[in-house]
Amino acid sequence: MDAQKVDMFIMTNGSNLPEQKVPFVREKLLTLDDSKWAALSTIQFKNPTTALLLSIFLGCYGVDRFYIGNTGMGVGKLLTCGGFGIWAIIDWFLISGSAKEQNYNKLQAYLY
Repeated sequence: MDAQKVDMFIMTNGSNLPEQKVPFVREKLLTLDDSKWAALSTIQFKNPTTALLLSIFLGCYGVDRFYIGNTGMGVGKLLTCGGFGIWAIIDWFLISGSAKEQNYNKLQAYLY
């Protein structure tokens, strides 16, 4: 794929991916065929900042986990009222990283 397209993709979506995996993603994108560009440009990534805000305000109901696509943990948080508050507080620190990992997993599905 063209280096300019790859750099544009990284600039646009790099903040939604784990920082340590961005160089690997760039290398992988450079080796892809141009025909995959249309599919890559349509991927909808979840915003880690939005996930954090949802976790702060609605985390005891599991809305943050539902947002990033982790339905099982969302149901668990909903039924236990955020693990009696403890799980909700822990997610304040972990949800951004989880959102980035979910985005990376979604991107990997398109890369292979």
